[in-house]
Amino acid sequence: MKTKMKLSRAVQILLMAVFVFSLSACRTKPPARYAPPESILGKGRVSSAELAAFLVSANPLLDRQFAADFARWYVEESAVEGINHDIAFSQMCVETGFMTFGGLVTADMNNFCGLGSIGPGQPGERFPTPRIGIRAQIQHLKAYATSEPPKLAIVDPRYHWVKPGAAVTIDGLAGRWASDKEYAVKIKAVLERLYASSGNSRRA
Repeated sequence: MKTKMKLSRAVQILLMAVFVFSLSACRTKPPARYAPPESILGKGRVSSAELAAFLVSANPLLDRQFAADFARWYVEESAVEGINHDIAFSQMCVETGFMTFGGLVTADMNNFCGLGSIGPGQPGERFPTPRIGIRAQIQHLKAYATSEPPKLAIVDPRYHWVKPGAAVTIDGLAGRWASDKEYAVKIKAVLERLYASSGNSRRA
């Protein structure tokens, strides 16, 4: 009988401890979900290795070494011009279907953001290398985000067609960069996936 009473008392103490812990946990504010950035200017949160892994997970046929170099170029080119590379990379994923293409723009054009792609007669601009194609995208984003000129020589043939500072946020790109009214929504959706895959979906 004494043994049963002792066990019962131990269980009560344990249950009380669990209750107190649960109550404390409920009162503690959970980490806020990290929302996609709004401003095109700024620094990205995701490393080039994480960008590459994200791209390959969506397109397993992509060469791993190319994906690693490709992601690194996005980080480096964005840093030069002060553009958030998370946004630029996510935009590329939307425009190219995670580098599967299939539309007017083809892989050999090194055009990763649909620059100049209007219709069958105008599939878009061509660039000599992937890195130059990325640079053109970054410069075009900078043209939308600020009146500050690019630090590197301009390779974007459509740079001067943009009104400086016409779209400082992702939302501003819809109806300007692309006629698709859901354009910004699609970029933000990819950003959410990117942050979730890289462990950046929650921040204290």
